[in-house]
Amino acid sequence: MRRADRLFLIIHALRGRRTALPARRLAETLSVSLRTVYRDVADLQLSGVPIEGEAGIGYMLRKGADIPPLMFTAEELEALVVGTRFVRAFAGERLAGGAQAALLKIEAVLPPELRERALRSRIFAPTRWYEGKSGMIDTLHEAIAGHRVLKLDYRDGEQRSSLREVEPLCLAFWGGAWTLGAWCRLRSDFRNFRPDRIASFEPTGEIFVETNERGLNAYLGRVGGESDGIF
Repeated sequence: MRRADRLFLIIHALRGRRTALPARRLAETLSVSLRTVYRDVADLQLSGVPIEGEAGIGYMLRKGADIPPLMFTAEELEALVVGTRFVRAFAGERLAGGAQAALLKIEAVLPPELRERALRSRIFAPTRWYEGKSGMIDTLHEAIAGHRVLKLDYRDGEQRSSLREVEPLCLAFWGGAWTLGAWCRLRSDFRNFRPDRIASFEPTGEIFVETNERGLNAYLGRVGGESDGIF
C-alpha cells in the first residue's frame, strides 16, 4: 500500500470517533507494524491534522475538529461516478482499478445523502469491454509511457496485412473504437492504428525519444487536437 493511501485511511478511520482508536488496531487494519503507525500519525500531526493521543493509549481527532468533506456539487459527483464507469468499461484493467480506488476514497468522506444521490445516476457503461478485457489497452498504454518502439502486424479495413515499426504517442477513444496515435517508420509520418486490427505486436527493445517534429504535440497539431482537451 502506498504511504499516501495509508495516511488517508488513518484519517478516515479516526473521523467521527468518540473514543480513541488503538494503534494496534490501526496496524492490523493497514497490515503494517506499530512503528509504522506511530511514524505516520506523528507525520500527520506535524502537517497540521488535529490528531490527539499517544502510543499505548490510542488516537482520535481533537474534539470539535474534523476534516471537512470534499466539497462537490451533486452534478460534479455524478460526473465522477459516470466517468469511473466509462473508465472501468473501456480503459483497460490498470486505469479501471485506479478509477475505482479513487472513487472509493471520495465516497469515504462524503455525506451519505450526496454519495447515494451520485450513485443513483442512470448513465451506465458496459463492464469489461473486449479491448479492456484482452489487456491490449493496458499494454499499449505501458508502451506509450515507456517510449517503447513497437512492431505491429497490422490489418487494414480490407484485411490486408503489413508490418510496421511505430513510436506510440497516445490512445484515443471514439465511442466505438480505440485508436493508437503513433509515428510510423514505414510511412515516415503520423498514423492512427486501431487496436482491434492489430493481429499481434511486440516491443523491439528500442526506446525512442520524442522530438518537436515527431512527438505528441506535433501529432495533435496534425490531427487538430489538444493534449489537455478533448481529441
